[in-house]
Amino acid sequence: MKIGGTFISSLDFPGRISMVISTGGCPLRCPYCHNPELIKGGEEIALEDIFQKIDDARDFIDSVVMTGGEPLMQIMEVKEILDYAKSLGLETKLDTNGCYPERVAEILKHVDYIGMDIKAPFNKYEQIIGSDIGKKVEKSLKIVLNSHSTFLECKTTFVPGLVSLEDVKQISREIECDLYTLQQFRNRVVLDPKLEETPSPSPQELRKIAEIIKPILKKVKIKTAEFGEELI
Repeated sequence: MKIGGTFISSLDFPGRISMVISTGGCPLRCPYCHNPELIKGGEEIALEDIFQKIDDARDFIDSVVMTGGEPLMQIMEVKEILDYAKSLGLETKLDTNGCYPERVAEILKHVDYIGMDIKAPFNKYEQIIGSDIGKKVEKSLKIVLNSHSTFLECKTTFVPGLVSLEDVKQISREIECDLYTLQQFRNRVVLDPKLEETPSPSPQELRKIAEIIKPILKKVKIKTAEFGEELI
């Protein structure tokens, strides 16, 4: 399969130490993408080599996270990795943009935790990221919500000039989830060079937005470069 790399993380699966596997390939072209090098693919690596990486880290981890890119582009390989992790007693997490609802349904029994990007209000996806997939993401969200054994985190990157306060308020009314994360946009690496001049929102700005939507959603946190993750 094609991957962008692997690393150990204490942040990607809250409360767990994870082996994170970044898969190559993504069908979207979000202007603020922070992993543009993965869009067209990554390094070709045998599944056996990935299993070995998990084995080598087994004494230090309690979970495996599949992220991207978009992992569900390689669903067969991803399922094998998740099943291998579970065979070792590890918990599993999948990050997805939600554009493949049928594949989301297929992967549910293999994961304990799903992190789903909600990039825009469902009716504004094409306007904000250039891909009209809002209805597919909405369908994926409903599929995960029907799985009571799967924890669901929804994540939105707040990009000044692309995503507004009103957009975030609309998103909060449209979704249900166990945890909603408002992520800080960073302009260091972006797909669209025009965004290199867009300033990052401050932690204070994100806190204010999070406090506005908190009454609507169960649990809200913000994620910034300055302070990491903060539960609001």
